[in-house]
Amino acid sequence: MSIWEYANPVKFIRTTDRLLPWLWGVAIACLGAGLIWGFFFTPDDFRQGSTVKIIYLHVPAALMAINAWLMMLVASLIWIVRRHHVSALAARAAAPVGAVMTVIALATGAIWGQPMWGTWWAWDPRLTSFLILFLFYLGYMALWEAIENDDTAADLTSILCLVGSVFALLSRYAVLFWNQGLHQGASLSMDAEENVADVFWYPLLVCIAGFVALFVALVFLRTQTEIRARRTRALRLRERMA
Repeated sequence: MSIWEYANPVKFIRTTDRLLPWLWGVAIACLGAGLIWGFFFTPDDFRQGSTVKIIYLHVPAALMAINAWLMMLVASLIWIVRRHHVSALAARAAAPVGAVMTVIALATGAIWGQPMWGTWWAWDPRLTSFLILFLFYLGYMALWEAIENDDTAADLTSILCLVGSVFALLSRYAVLFWNQGLHQGASLSMDAEENVADVFWYPLLVCIAGFVALFVALVFLRTQTEIRARRTRALRLRERMA
């Protein structure tokens, strides 16, 4: 079986219909367990107090905001190379979800940062690149809406996605590129000295799993909607031409 078989819209919808109940179940279970565990059954941090518990929303949302754009990049490259319409529609479907994740990350970052830094916002390298990434999300969605021809829109948004990927990577690695800045280092790292303590680490992993399952479920559902909307437009166009 080849992965390219799922470029067939009918097969994609049938397969994702089977997967969606499981994804919703995993998302609800992991988010419920992770957030309750993290907010109610972990201690306050010795420096940040109870403020640290926003990590269970901020870190997963920030990770998904970045990875959503990278998923859109992969889908856009598949469209450019192989012209599979499902991949272009999947990229389009992921954009609003990624944008919401970016807003959550920015908002929770401000709530987390205010008591730590004494300000709601600072032109820190990671914060700035994240804000630019959000603007790219808005531009990507606006470009899809502005162009009537779907194939032309897919071509132009794919190019925009390639450019925006620079800021997706900067958002992830800005702390490493620039030593200055208020933002702390990565909460999740292969370096044990940089990782959060285990008492915060385990519920954080559960929350991340929940956000991943939620993202995939929403993208599948929205891609199905995009496929059906495209079919509806095609049928209406045929009726007008008949």
